[in-house]
Amino acid sequence: MNPNVGNDDASTPDPAARHAAEEVLRTIYGDDFRGCTVSLDEIARVIGQTMEPGAARNRELIKLYEQLVEALHLLATPPEHAKELGPDELRSLLGDRLDKIHELTSRTRATTGSLRSTDN
Repeated sequence: MNPNVGNDDASTPDPAARHAAEEVLRTIYGDDFRGCTVSLDEIARVIGQTMEPGAARNRELIKLYEQLVEALHLLATPPEHAKELGPDELRSLLGDRLDKIHELTSRTRATTGSLRSTDN
């Protein structure tokens, strides 16, 4: 959980949640917030708590993406001894790498597909 969001202590809410809270309160009470009995930070914390699961999922997706790109980069980099390989060895190496790429992309698709099903 984001350390800036959640508890009703004196912590500073997430800036995006604070901005959203300000817009909500401004829409309800006008620019001067006249008549508003709750603090901007209280509303920001509630919004932040609501946003946190999505933010956590986004961080996980970025981590997954970075790992996938790194793995694909390694698989796309020819080995140092590639010039010494014969046609059959090169074909085998390329086949193995394509299999690994297929495995990585299949797992990534399955993971992102399961995340899509949790959006509803």
